[in-house]
Amino acid sequence: MSKKLSTQQCEACHVDAPKVSDGEFKQLLNQIPDWVPRVRDNVMMLEREYKFKNYKLAWAFANKVSELAEAEFHHPSILLEWGKVTVTWWTHSIGDLHKNDFICAAKTDQLI
Repeated sequence: MSKKLSTQQCEACHVDAPKVSDGEFKQLLNQIPDWVPRVRDNVMMLEREYKFKNYKLAWAFANKVSELAEAEFHHPSILLEWGKVTVTWWTHSIGDLHKNDFICAAKTDQLI
C-alpha cells in the first residue's frame, strides 16, 4: 500500500471481490483524512461534503466527479445542492468497501 492512492487505477469488481480488511481500512482511511465512514442500510460507505461559493461551482465539480466515475468505471452517489456537493463511494457489487472506493475518494479530492 505504499503507492499513492490517487495514482492507482480501479480494478474490475465482482460479487466475490475482497472487501477491505480492518487493517487495510485504517491504512487507507489515513490517506484520505477528510472522508468519513458511514453505514447506510448495513453498507459501509465513504462520504465527503465539498463546499462551494455558489450552485454553478458545485455543479461544475459534480460534473468532474461524474467524468472521473466514468473513467474509472466506478460510480458514486453524488448529491448536488446550492454551494455543496456530497460524494459517497462504496462498491455496489459487494455491498461494502473495496480498495477502489479509496482510490476514487483520493482522486475526487484532486478535482478541487
